Amino acid sequence: KSKLIAGAVGVAVILQVKERVNPTPTVSVITLEGTIIAGRSGQFGNKVINLESTRKMIDSAFKPRNLKLVCVNINSPGGSPVQSDLVSQYIKMQAAERNVDVVAFVEDLAASGGFWLACTADKIYAARSSFVGSIGVISMGLGFHELIKKYGIESRVFTAGENKLVLDPLSPLKESDVEIIKTRLSDLHEHFIEHVKTSRGDRLKADDKTLFNGEVWTGQKALELGLVDGIDTIDGYIKREYGKTVRIFRVKQGGFGLSSLFSAYFQQNVSTFLSQLAFAAIGGSLQQHSALGNQVLYQEEASSLYLDQQSNPGCALTLEDPTAFKISQESLKMK
Repeated sequence: KSKLIAGAVGVAVILQVKERVNPTPTVSVITLEGTIIAGRSGQFGNKVINLESTRKMIDSAFKPRNLKLVCVNINSPGGSPVQSDLVSQYIKMQAAERNVDVVAFVEDLAASGGFWLACTADKIYAARSSFVGSIGVISMGLGFHELIKKYGIESRVFTAGENKLVLDPLSPLKESDVEIIKTRLSDLHEHFIEHVKTSRGDRLKADDKTLFNGEVWTGQKALELGLVDGIDTIDGYIKREYGKTVRIFRVKQGGFGLSSLFSAYFQQNVSTFLSQLAFAAIGGSLQQHSALGNQVLYQEEASSLYLDQQSNPGCALTLEDPTAFKISQESLKMK
């Protein structure tokens, strides 16, 4: 037993010295996948993106020692403008505090709010066949006033304030309602355009009419327009930039079980764990060793929610691209 303890302590010391003299660079990888919408509960297993469901995952990505880069893997058709902005600003805040660059990678889809998230990064890369863009805002709804009239049903609504109820699906469409919705859409669109221009700057290679009309492009076309910086993958980029001497920490959404805890912990600092193991063998406790509590990386709980718009669908404004969502890569399988 004493030889085992001595061996563990010796290995720990050697690894600690090596890490301090020649620290291994760390690259964190997080994945933002699903519709962007507020809420933590889920239906049918569909994933969602919002600040509360991603906060701990983002925090974990910026915690490792000697962190050099955070890669954000994006696969989203878009959704809430507010949640898109909140997640984007939170990543930017963490990056500024740690003075670490952020690079985004588009998998199948970064459309509308998904592209808003991509523009959080200093650089954006995509696959040739990724769907990128849809820089626009959409509002959809149905009108049922003729249907209820057919069955002798009357809608009775009373408000204080002439614009308290806009786009009532049970009443005829009013021109004043249309103007209100158009103003909202225009305001949100301007916010989106400003965000993209601030992020991409002089890398944009087309005029506003071409870039900001809501169209979706492939990754190759997006590169020509200056919406992305290149055609690449996370693994290829990391290998090219850092070679083999890099520690990759892939932050996962999932349970906080023992296996995920030790997986994250070993990626964080192997030598510290070995020293703690020796400490525990001597008679101490892992819980009593303060380093363990300070370095454990949180694993975010799996969050999923099926897209459920407001009860008045006419007032639901989103940055989601329904066309791009339907024409997903799943439906474009090679025959």
